[in-house]
Amino acid sequence: MPREQRVAAIRAAIEAALAPTALEIEDESHRHAGHAGAQDGRGHFRVAVVSAAFAGLNPIARHRAVYAAVGELMTTDIHALSISAKTPGEA
Repeated sequence: MPREQRVAAIRAAIEAALAPTALEIEDESHRHAGHAGAQDGRGHFRVAVVSAAFAGLNPIARHRAVYAAVGELMTTDIHALSISAKTPGEA
């Protein structure tokens, strides 16, 4: 998938799975040029997700929920994903 479409695909996947009240996605791939992990063409992204779906979940479970949401993109388009996952009350 072309780089410009990756953010849109990540946004659509997270919105569909977690119905966030706030979602920020930053493509940080340019910061990792030359990095061994960037050679396969997959990107580095930072996401900040605020969702009621995280209520009652510990941080690891919240990260797992985000990874589950992006699913296949982790093997095809995302090399690294930095996650901030909060409930609306924590945001």
